[in-house]
Amino acid sequence: MNTSTLARLAAAGSAAAVLALMVPTTAAAHVTVSANTTEAGRYAVLTVGVPHGCDGSATTSVAIQIPEAFTSVTPTVNPNWDVEKVMEQLDPPVDDGHGGQITERVAEVVYTANTPLPDDLRDTFELSVRLPDAPGETLHFPAIQTCEEGETAWTQIATEGQDADDFDYPAPLVTLTAASADDDTDATAAADNDTSGVSGVSVAALGLSVVAVVLGGAALARTRRT
Repeated sequence: MNTSTLARLAAAGSAAAVLALMVPTTAAAHVTVSANTTEAGRYAVLTVGVPHGCDGSATTSVAIQIPEAFTSVTPTVNPNWDVEKVMEQLDPPVDDGHGGQITERVAEVVYTANTPLPDDLRDTFELSVRLPDAPGETLHFPAIQTCEEGETAWTQIATEGQDADDFDYPAPLVTLTAASADDDTDATAAADNDTSGVSGVSVAALGLSVVAVVLGGAALARTRRT
């Protein structure tokens, strides 16, 4: 293999390495949302990640829009930010499942920085929710990132035939999955198993006690005869 061929291979390898590094960097540049569970109907903690500012400008606030499927959201306190829940009226009201009605819901959660978040630093915001019981549904959380100079609207939502990966500013999203076996049922079964184990030990202990009493009585009888 001559020198020119080696040079071309080295150049190609370098270009491939650069492209490999660029792909995850680009993907990580978006505002994203992840969940500790995506199982439909479960309680979950959603984590919204803000990896950078707006074209180099520090972030001053992040407004996260909440899908209509949610009637309740509990934001986690972040000491670097003030948090506000923006409410909207429900018309008609929604049954709360306990004989009452829900007349308003959290439509947006806004985090405002006490000190602007520098472009080269990242931060996260956590939201506690109960996921809708709708396996396969994709939930979008459009977010408006405001900076000292300008803002970025992470609000692009793919329609049929489109791919969110092709967007410059896709809305953060979570896709629900089917729920696994009922945790409560598993816990009850485990408790039943534990109870059975305790009962078995108790019976065994009682049997040993009876044997001890019988042996003790026999020894006492022998002693008296002697």
